[in-house]
Amino acid sequence: MAVNRELIKLDNIVKRYGELTVLDRVSLTVYEGEFLALLGPSGCGKTSLLGAIGGFLQPTHGSLTIDGRSVLNDPPNRRPVNTVFQNYALFPHLTVHENVAFGPRRHGAVKKEIANRVQESLSLVGMEAMAERYPSELSGGQQQRVALARAIINEPKVLLLDEPMAALDLKLRKRMQIELKRLQERLGITFIIVTHDQEEALVMANRIAVMSNGRIEQVGTGEEIYANPVSRFVAGFVGEANLIDCLVDAQGNLRSAKSDISLPYSLPSSGPSKATMMLRPECLCLNSEEARPGYVTTSGQVREIIYAGPISRIYLCCDIDDEIVITQNTSQLVRPLTLGERVNICWRHEDARILSH
Repeated sequence: MAVNRELIKLDNIVKRYGELTVLDRVSLTVYEGEFLALLGPSGCGKTSLLGAIGGFLQPTHGSLTIDGRSVLNDPPNRRPVNTVFQNYALFPHLTVHENVAFGPRRHGAVKKEIANRVQESLSLVGMEAMAERYPSELSGGQQQRVALARAIINEPKVLLLDEPMAALDLKLRKRMQIELKRLQERLGITFIIVTHDQEEALVMANRIAVMSNGRIEQVGTGEEIYANPVSRFVAGFVGEANLIDCLVDAQGNLRSAKSDISLPYSLPSSGPSKATMMLRPECLCLNSEEARPGYVTTSGQVREIIYAGPISRIYLCCDIDDEIVITQNTSQLVRPLTLGERVNICWRHEDARILSH
Protein backbone atom coordinates (compact mmCIF):
# COMPACT_ATOMS: atom_id res chain seq x y z
CA MET A 1 0.00 0.00 0.00
CA ALA A 2 1.29 3.43 -0.95
CA VAL A 3 1.75 5.61 2.08
CA ASN A 4 1.99 9.19 0.87
CA ARG A 5 -1.19 11.20 1.46
CA GLU A 6 -1.11 13.45 4.52
CA LEU A 7 -3.87 12.45 6.93
CA ILE A 8 -2.91 14.12 10.21
CA LYS A 9 -0.85 17.27 10.52
CA LEU A 10 0.28 18.70 13.84
CA ASP A 11 2.02 22.06 13.71
CA ASN A 12 3.81 23.61 16.68
CA ILE A 13 1.62 21.87 19.28
CA VAL A 14 2.24 23.09 22.83
CA LYS A 15 0.58 21.90 26.02
CA ARG A 16 1.27 23.55 29.36
CA TYR A 17 -0.09 22.95 32.83
CA GLY A 18 0.89 26.12 34.61
CA GLU A 19 4.68 26.24 34.39
CA LEU A 20 4.97 22.60 33.32
CA THR A 21 5.30 22.03 29.55
CA VAL A 22 4.35 18.50 28.51
CA LEU A 23 4.33 19.12 24.74
CA ASP A 24 6.93 21.55 23.46
CA ARG A 25 6.41 22.78 19.88
CA VAL A 26 5.63 19.37 18.40
CA SER A 27 5.21 19.18 14.63
CA LEU A 28 4.42 15.87 12.96
CA THR A 29 2.77 14.56 9.79
CA VAL A 30 1.03 11.18 9.80
CA TYR A 31 0.24 9.56 6.46
CA GLU A 32 -2.79 7.60 5.35
CA GLY A 33 -2.44 3.85 5.84
CA GLU A 34 0.74 3.91 7.91
CA PHE A 35 1.50 2.38 11.29
CA LEU A 36 3.25 5.03 13.40
CA ALA A 37 4.76 4.42 16.83
CA LEU A 38 5.22 7.19 19.42
CA LEU A 39 8.20 5.84 21.34
CA GLY A 40 9.85 7.18 24.45
CA PRO A 41 10.33 6.81 28.20
CA SER A 42 7.64 7.51 30.79
CA GLY A 43 6.82 11.20 31.04
CA CYS A 44 8.19 12.12 27.60
CA GLY A 45 4.81 13.38 26.30
CA LYS A 46 3.80 10.52 23.98
CA THR A 47 0.44 9.83 25.71
CA SER A 48 -0.28 13.57 25.83
CA LEU A 49 0.35 13.76 22.08
CA LEU A 50 -1.98 10.82 21.48
CA GLY A 51 -4.58 12.54 23.67
CA ALA A 52 -4.28 15.72 21.61
CA ILE A 53 -4.97 13.77 18.40
CA GLY A 54 -7.87 11.90 19.98
CA GLY A 55 -9.47 14.99 21.53
CA PHE A 56 -8.86 14.06 25.16
CA LEU A 57 -6.35 16.89 25.64
CA GLN A 58 -6.75 20.49 24.47
CA PRO A 59 -3.44 22.02 23.31
CA THR A 60 -2.41 25.38 24.67
CA HIS A 61 -1.08 26.42 21.27
CA GLY A 62 -0.72 25.07 17.73
CA SER A 63 -2.82 23.58 14.97
CA LEU A 64 -4.10 20.06 14.32
CA THR A 65 -5.88 18.89 11.18
CA ILE A 66 -7.24 15.47 10.21
CA ASP A 67 -7.95 14.93 6.53
CA GLY A 68 -7.40 18.63 5.89
CA ARG A 69 -9.89 19.87 8.49
CA SER A 70 -9.08 21.47 11.83
CA VAL A 71 -10.35 19.33 14.71
CA LEU A 72 -8.99 21.35 17.64
CA ASN A 73 -12.48 22.31 18.78
CA ASP A 74 -14.04 18.89 18.13
CA PRO A 75 -14.69 16.51 21.06
CA PRO A 76 -13.46 12.90 20.73
CA ASN A 77 -16.79 11.57 19.44
CA ARG A 78 -16.76 14.03 16.53
CA ARG A 79 -13.29 13.14 15.31
CA PRO A 80 -12.71 10.35 12.74
CA VAL A 81 -10.67 8.38 15.28
CA ASN A 82 -11.19 5.58 17.78
CA THR A 83 -9.01 4.77 20.77
CA VAL A 84 -7.98 1.50 22.40
CA PHE A 85 -6.97 2.30 25.97
CA GLN A 86 -4.42 0.50 28.11
CA ASN A 87 -7.14 -1.06 30.29
CA TYR A 88 -9.35 -1.82 27.22
CA ALA A 89 -12.37 -0.09 28.91
CA LEU A 90 -14.83 -2.87 28.06
CA PHE A 91 -18.30 -2.70 29.62
CA PRO A 92 -18.27 -5.51 32.23
CA HIS A 93 -22.07 -5.98 32.19
CA LEU A 94 -22.22 -6.46 28.39
CA THR A 95 -21.29 -9.55 26.39
CA VAL A 96 -18.56 -9.47 23.75
CA HIS A 97 -21.21 -9.06 21.05
CA GLU A 98 -22.91 -6.21 22.92
CA ASN A 99 -19.59 -4.45 23.60
CA VAL A 100 -18.70 -4.48 19.91
CA ALA A 101 -22.24 -3.52 18.84
CA PHE A 102 -22.26 -0.48 21.14
CA GLY A 103 -20.75 1.93 18.59
CA PRO A 104 -22.96 1.25 15.56
CA ARG A 105 -26.03 1.08 17.84
CA ARG A 106 -25.27 4.59 19.11
CA HIS A 107 -24.97 5.76 15.51
CA GLY A 108 -28.42 4.44 14.68
CA ALA A 109 -27.54 1.41 12.57
CA VAL A 110 -30.34 -1.11 12.01
CA LYS A 111 -30.33 -4.43 13.83
CA LYS A 112 -29.39 -6.64 10.87
CA GLU A 113 -26.57 -4.32 9.84
CA ILE A 114 -25.24 -4.29 13.40
CA ALA A 115 -25.25 -8.10 13.56
CA ASN A 116 -23.35 -8.37 10.27
CA ARG A 117 -20.79 -5.76 11.24
CA VAL A 118 -20.22 -7.30 14.69
CA GLN A 119 -19.67 -10.73 13.13
CA GLU A 120 -17.24 -9.28 10.59
CA SER A 121 -15.28 -7.35 13.24
CA LEU A 122 -15.07 -10.30 15.64
CA SER A 123 -13.98 -12.53 12.76
CA LEU A 124 -11.12 -10.13 11.95
CA VAL A 125 -9.74 -10.53 15.47
CA GLY A 126 -10.57 -14.24 15.83
CA MET A 127 -13.21 -13.80 18.56
CA GLU A 128 -16.44 -14.80 16.82
CA ALA A 129 -16.71 -18.00 18.91
CA MET A 130 -16.76 -16.00 22.15
CA ALA A 131 -19.47 -13.50 21.25
CA GLU A 132 -21.70 -14.42 24.21
CA ARG A 133 -19.02 -14.32 26.89
CA TYR A 134 -18.52 -11.45 29.33
CA PRO A 135 -15.19 -9.58 29.71
CA SER A 136 -14.54 -11.26 33.08
CA GLU A 137 -14.57 -14.63 31.30
CA LEU A 138 -11.80 -13.61 28.89
CA SER A 139 -8.01 -13.58 29.13
CA GLY A 140 -6.05 -10.36 28.73
CA GLY A 141 -5.24 -11.13 25.11
CA GLN A 142 -8.89 -11.92 24.35
CA GLN A 143 -10.04 -8.67 25.98
CA GLN A 144 -7.56 -6.81 23.82
CA ARG A 145 -9.00 -8.41 20.69
CA VAL A 146 -12.52 -7.40 21.73
CA ALA A 147 -11.36 -3.82 22.34
CA LEU A 148 -9.84 -3.79 18.84
CA ALA A 149 -13.05 -5.16 17.30
CA ARG A 150 -15.06 -2.47 19.08
CA ALA A 151 -12.66 0.20 17.82
CA ILE A 152 -12.58 -0.86 14.16
CA ILE A 153 -16.31 -1.59 13.70
CA ASN A 154 -17.07 2.08 12.99
CA GLU A 155 -14.31 2.19 10.34
CA PRO A 156 -12.38 5.16 11.74
CA LYS A 157 -9.75 6.88 9.63
CA VAL A 158 -7.33 6.61 12.54
CA LEU A 159 -6.98 4.05 15.33
CA LEU A 160 -5.14 5.27 18.43
CA LEU A 161 -3.59 2.66 20.73
CA ASP A 162 -2.39 3.70 24.18
CA GLU A 163 0.10 0.99 25.24
CA PRO A 164 -2.52 -1.71 24.55
CA MET A 165 -0.19 -4.61 25.35
CA ALA A 166 1.32 -3.33 28.58
CA ALA A 167 -0.68 -5.78 30.74
CA LEU A 168 0.14 -8.89 28.68
CA ASP A 169 2.85 -11.40 29.48
CA LEU A 170 5.96 -11.45 27.27
CA LYS A 171 5.02 -14.37 24.99
CA LEU A 172 1.49 -13.13 24.44
CA ARG A 173 2.74 -9.59 23.83
CA LYS A 174 5.12 -10.79 21.12
CA ARG A 175 2.35 -12.78 19.43
CA MET A 176 -0.07 -9.86 19.61
CA GLN A 177 2.52 -7.53 18.04
CA ILE A 178 2.51 -9.66 14.89
CA GLU A 179 -1.27 -10.05 14.90
CA LEU A 180 -1.79 -6.30 15.30
CA LYS A 181 0.62 -5.55 12.46
CA ARG A 182 -1.20 -8.01 10.17
CA LEU A 183 -4.58 -6.58 11.16
CA GLN A 184 -3.45 -3.06 10.29
CA GLU A 185 -2.15 -4.25 6.92
CA ARG A 186 -5.48 -5.97 6.14
CA LEU A 187 -7.62 -3.01 7.18
CA GLY A 188 -5.47 -0.25 5.72
CA ILE A 189 -6.46 2.04 8.62
CA THR A 190 -3.86 4.45 9.98
CA PHE A 191 -2.65 3.16 13.36
CA ILE A 192 -0.82 5.28 15.93
CA ILE A 193 0.51 3.38 18.94
CA VAL A 194 2.08 4.71 22.13
CA THR A 195 4.80 2.49 23.56
CA HIS A 196 7.96 2.64 25.65
CA ASP A 197 9.04 -0.76 24.28
CA GLN A 198 11.60 -0.23 21.52
CA GLU A 199 11.24 -3.80 20.22
CA GLU A 200 7.47 -3.38 19.97
CA ALA A 201 7.93 -0.22 17.89
CA LEU A 202 10.54 -1.83 15.64
CA VAL A 203 8.40 -4.92 15.02
CA MET A 204 5.12 -3.18 14.21
CA ALA A 205 5.62 0.35 12.94
CA ASN A 206 6.33 1.67 9.45
CA ARG A 207 7.74 4.78 11.10
CA ILE A 208 8.76 5.69 14.63
CA ALA A 209 8.67 9.10 16.32
CA VAL A 210 11.12 9.06 19.23
CA MET A 211 10.13 11.51 21.97
CA SER A 212 11.98 13.06 24.91
CA ASN A 213 11.01 15.90 27.25
CA GLY A 214 7.89 16.80 25.30
CA ARG A 215 9.67 17.01 21.95
CA ILE A 216 10.15 14.74 18.96
CA GLU A 217 13.84 13.90 18.67
CA GLN A 218 13.69 11.92 15.42
CA VAL A 219 11.16 10.46 12.99
CA GLY A 220 12.00 7.67 10.56
CA THR A 221 11.79 3.98 9.83
CA GLY A 222 13.14 1.59 12.43
CA GLU A 223 16.14 0.89 10.22
CA GLU A 224 16.91 4.60 9.81
CA ILE A 225 16.67 5.38 13.50
CA TYR A 226 18.67 2.32 14.58
CA ALA A 227 21.46 2.80 12.05
CA ASN A 228 21.61 6.61 12.00
CA PRO A 229 20.36 8.16 15.25
CA VAL A 230 20.53 11.94 15.32
CA SER A 231 21.34 12.28 19.02
CA ARG A 232 22.89 10.50 21.96
CA PHE A 233 19.43 10.06 23.49
CA VAL A 234 18.02 8.29 20.42
CA ALA A 235 21.12 6.11 20.09
CA GLY A 236 20.84 4.98 23.70
CA PHE A 237 17.07 4.52 23.76
CA VAL A 238 16.56 2.63 20.50
CA GLY A 239 18.58 -0.55 20.76
CA GLU A 240 21.68 -1.30 22.80
CA ALA A 241 24.62 0.99 22.14
CA ASN A 242 28.12 1.74 23.33
CA LEU A 243 28.25 5.53 23.67
CA ILE A 244 31.83 6.70 23.95
CA ASP A 245 32.62 10.23 25.10
CA CYS A 246 35.01 12.00 22.75
CA LEU A 247 36.77 15.33 22.57
CA VAL A 248 37.06 17.30 19.32
CA ASP A 249 40.09 19.51 18.73
CA ALA A 250 40.18 22.75 16.75
CA GLN A 251 40.77 20.82 13.52
CA GLY A 252 37.76 18.56 14.09
CA ASN A 253 39.76 15.44 14.98
CA LEU A 254 38.39 13.05 17.63
CA ARG A 255 40.08 11.42 20.57
CA SER A 256 38.80 9.37 23.49
CA ALA A 257 37.86 11.50 26.48
CA LYS A 258 38.93 8.70 28.81
CA SER A 259 42.45 8.02 27.58
CA ASP A 260 43.23 10.69 24.96
CA ILE A 261 43.63 7.96 22.32
CA SER A 262 43.24 9.38 18.81
CA LEU A 263 40.31 8.00 16.80
CA PRO A 264 40.22 7.95 12.98
CA TYR A 265 37.14 10.18 12.76
CA SER A 266 36.52 13.87 12.41
CA LEU A 267 33.78 16.49 12.50
CA PRO A 268 33.62 19.82 10.70
CA SER A 269 36.07 22.13 12.46
CA SER A 270 34.30 24.52 14.81
CA GLY A 271 36.67 24.87 17.71
CA PRO A 272 37.20 22.49 20.65
CA SER A 273 34.03 20.64 21.64
CA LYS A 274 32.61 17.28 22.68
CA ALA A 275 31.04 14.45 20.67
CA THR A 276 29.83 10.89 21.11
CA MET A 277 30.94 7.85 19.14
CA MET A 278 28.25 5.18 18.90
CA LEU A 279 29.16 1.54 18.37
CA ARG A 280 26.41 -1.10 18.31
CA PRO A 281 27.46 -4.22 20.27
CA GLU A 282 26.90 -6.51 17.27
CA CYS A 283 29.33 -4.42 15.18
CA LEU A 284 32.22 -5.18 17.53
CA CYS A 285 34.24 -8.37 17.38
CA LEU A 286 37.11 -9.98 19.21
CA ASN A 287 40.38 -9.96 17.30
CA SER A 288 43.61 -11.79 18.09
CA GLU A 289 45.60 -9.65 15.66
CA GLU A 290 46.90 -6.16 16.26
CA ALA A 291 45.28 -4.70 13.14
CA ARG A 292 43.01 -5.64 10.24
CA PRO A 293 42.66 -3.62 7.02
CA GLY A 294 39.60 -1.37 7.14
CA TYR A 295 39.11 -1.97 10.88
CA VAL A 296 39.79 0.11 13.98
CA THR A 297 41.43 -1.85 16.79
CA THR A 298 41.74 -1.24 20.52
CA SER A 299 42.02 -3.45 23.59
CA GLY A 300 40.29 -4.10 26.87
CA GLN A 301 39.99 -6.40 29.87
CA VAL A 302 37.17 -8.92 30.15
CA ARG A 303 34.96 -7.91 33.08
CA GLU A 304 31.88 -10.11 32.68
CA ILE A 305 30.52 -12.79 30.33
CA ILE A 306 26.77 -13.37 30.15
CA TYR A 307 25.48 -16.44 28.35
CA ALA A 308 22.02 -15.88 26.85
CA GLY A 309 21.47 -18.97 24.72
CA PRO A 310 22.48 -18.32 21.11
CA ILE A 311 23.93 -14.91 22.05
CA SER A 312 26.67 -14.11 24.55
CA ARG A 313 27.36 -10.63 25.93
CA ILE A 314 30.93 -9.78 26.78
CA TYR A 315 31.58 -6.71 28.96
CA LEU A 316 35.03 -5.15 28.88
CA CYS A 317 36.84 -2.31 30.58
CA CYS A 318 38.29 -0.78 27.45
CA ASP A 319 41.09 1.62 26.61
CA ILE A 320 38.61 4.07 25.12
CA ASP A 321 35.75 3.68 27.63
CA ASP A 322 35.10 2.26 31.09
CA GLU A 323 32.63 -0.29 29.76
CA ILE A 324 32.12 -1.72 26.31
CA VAL A 325 29.70 -4.53 25.51
CA ILE A 326 30.08 -6.95 22.60
CA THR A 327 27.33 -9.32 21.50
CA GLN A 328 28.43 -12.42 19.64
CA ASN A 329 26.85 -15.66 18.51
CA THR A 330 27.80 -18.14 21.20
CA SER A 331 28.67 -20.75 18.56
CA GLN A 332 31.15 -18.35 16.93
CA LEU A 333 33.25 -17.78 20.03
CA VAL A 334 36.49 -19.42 18.93
CA ARG A 335 37.64 -20.15 22.49
CA PRO A 336 36.46 -19.70 26.07
CA LEU A 337 37.26 -16.34 27.63
CA THR A 338 38.36 -15.84 31.22
CA LEU A 339 37.59 -12.93 33.51
CA GLY A 340 40.46 -10.47 33.68
CA GLU A 341 41.86 -11.58 30.34
CA ARG A 342 43.09 -8.81 28.03
CA VAL A 343 41.80 -9.00 24.47
CA ASN A 344 41.83 -6.94 21.30
CA ILE A 345 38.52 -5.74 19.89
CA CYS A 346 37.83 -4.18 16.52
CA TRP A 347 35.12 -2.73 14.33
CA ARG A 348 34.79 -1.67 10.73
CA HIS A 349 35.59 1.99 10.28
CA GLU A 350 32.17 2.72 8.72
CA ASP A 351 30.19 1.03 11.54
CA ALA A 352 30.81 3.85 14.01
CA ARG A 353 28.45 6.84 14.13
CA ILE A 354 29.70 10.19 15.37
CA LEU A 355 27.05 12.23 17.17
CA SER A 356 27.73 15.88 17.80
CA HIS A 357 25.01 16.18 20.48
